[in-house]
Amino acid sequence: MPATFTRHPGRTQNQETGQGGKPPVDHRPTGGGGDGGDDDSNNSHRGPREALYRARNFLFCGLAGDQIFFLVVVILFYARQSSTHMDPRTLHQVMDWKPVPLPWILRPNTVVLLLSCLTAELARRRIFREVDVMDEWLGLGKPALSRSLGWLAATGALGMLFLAGQWWAWKQLAAQGYSFASSATPASYFFCLLSGLHALHLAAGLVCIVLCLTVLPSVGKVENRQIAIDATAWFWHVMGLTWVVLYLILRFGQ
Repeated sequence: MPATFTRHPGRTQNQETGQGGKPPVDHRPTGGGGDGGDDDSNNSHRGPREALYRARNFLFCGLAGDQIFFLVVVILFYARQSSTHMDPRTLHQVMDWKPVPLPWILRPNTVVLLLSCLTAELARRRIFREVDVMDEWLGLGKPALSRSLGWLAATGALGMLFLAGQWWAWKQLAAQGYSFASSATPASYFFCLLSGLHALHLAAGLVCIVLCLTVLPSVGKVENRQIAIDATAWFWHVMGLTWVVLYLILRFGQ
């Protein structure tokens, strides 16, 4: 009796290509779909630009919360102006609020702070100057940093001059009886509070400038130097704008 052979479909796929069969099928596991070509988007390297944007976002979020605190104090400043008390002699309601005469030095002092914002912006732009940054990437010195630190030093000098002017303004008001603990008018309390809080923030900016001037020359990575100067400059800009708004409120809001 002649022998019979049964053809199995599974063996047909293993035949050689040139002998009438199908090519071998590779049944490797793919890990849940796809050939893994999309993994590059998940493991992509974040470059200096992304690090700079993250630093800016972190800074602006912190400054936004800080500005909300200033806004609350300004709201209390306006709400306090409507307070009254009863005069025991006349039995009439008397306004507690008396405007504080602002010292004349606050005007040129505001101009000094605006000039410091200009020098801070020049420092920020110099650290991103493409030609100089390319030289730093190639190891040809640190021309961008040297040009930027000069303007940053000018910003620090103008900032210290501004704080000295603020101190002189506080001394003049204290000599006239308008101090933080004065009971002459609540306006003196709010003036010292708003200007004092702003001065503390500006002093923190001066500390950042000093750190940039002393530490950045020894920092190796160009992007780290750019982030430090960029964050310092933006912080200084926000503090400059904050003082302009506070000065206008203290000047015309009483």
